[in-house]
Amino acid sequence: MDFHLAPEVEDVRQGIRNFVESKVLPLESDPANFDEHENIRQDLLDGLREKAKQAGLWCPQIPKERGGLGLRVTGWAACYEEMGRSIFGPVVFNCAAPDDGNMFLLSRVGTEVQKERWLQPIIDGKVRSAFAMTEPAPGAGSDPSLMQTRAEKQGDRWIVNGHKWFITGAGVAQHFILMAKTSDDARKGLTAFLVNRDTPGLEILRRVPIMGPEEHGGHCELKIENLEVPDTDRLMEVGDGLKVTQIRLGTARLTHCMRWLGMAKRALEIAAPHVETRDSFGSKLAEHEGVQWMLGEAAMEIEIGRLLTMKAAWTLDRGEFARKEVSMAKIQVSETLHKAVDTAIQLCGALGYSKDTPLEWMYRYARQARLVDGASEIHKMVLARHFLKEGRDFWAWA
Repeated sequence: MDFHLAPEVEDVRQGIRNFVESKVLPLESDPANFDEHENIRQDLLDGLREKAKQAGLWCPQIPKERGGLGLRVTGWAACYEEMGRSIFGPVVFNCAAPDDGNMFLLSRVGTEVQKERWLQPIIDGKVRSAFAMTEPAPGAGSDPSLMQTRAEKQGDRWIVNGHKWFITGAGVAQHFILMAKTSDDARKGLTAFLVNRDTPGLEILRRVPIMGPEEHGGHCELKIENLEVPDTDRLMEVGDGLKVTQIRLGTARLTHCMRWLGMAKRALEIAAPHVETRDSFGSKLAEHEGVQWMLGEAAMEIEIGRLLTMKAAWTLDRGEFARKEVSMAKIQVSETLHKAVDTAIQLCGALGYSKDTPLEWMYRYARQARLVDGASEIHKMVLARHFLKEGRDFWAWA
């Protein structure tokens, strides 16, 4: 097994690392650089995005013919980890959720006309997007089969009615991928539609308050009433909605892991100089065995997460869904992120709990990781099903 990165990937990774270090990290320490939702201020973001384009670091996950760098998923893993070191990082390179997952989906399954109209503006950074699936109870959450939003065909158009909430990025999104029920078939009952924000019948009711901090556009509640969608704006075939969610969410879950690994590493990077210089009972904190155990365990868990993430990326690059591999990575990395940040706060003491470091920001952000794109318990159920079906082949090398 060769763990070396290809030269073209390593070049991009180093470029992103240097860009984050010199241009993005310094912005975190000034409260004036944050917007009211604790993310990077839009005018600063616009300037950084332009610099990232000029530096040749824009959209490493997008095919070259569409304006990206054309890296494979294993290359994304190395590069997204570097972006994730900054709390502002991924969005600078157009690699943040939900745009990242939407771009991947549209590039895979959209028609050429749909790619030009709906995908290219997201790639170019001209518009933002959202994926509208989650609904209030008793509607769809981790189980898409519970979808309550319905679309009915009338001539060459669809009429959609429903209610969505916790739709990430919807507050600033122009392009929506909207999931709706088109029949009661258990496997072929969902269909995906492409919708513009300005279409009559799509209303953003509110930006749902959360523990925060928030992505740009927040997590919104939507009302959909007699929304008309041309059949030409249907994504894939009627009844392919479940396939759409599988294609999008599998890779999107893994890109979350890639970014979270960068944040987890950064947390330990913040804690390390503190314990190396802080005196406590006659010696440096780093010389205490208990401190060493905490750092060593967190560092090991991060490395386990990196290996699981890279294996899942390798499996996706082979053209497989990688459901089992992605679930393992999602569980490990989401829980490791919380552990790493919690460890760093504990080691930094009052400093870590203060806003003088970004650790408290990371801590609040990290709590959502075990919920978004499938709670850890759901992914453990997925793994159990795979094990019961595969037996000892669960651990097959390929």
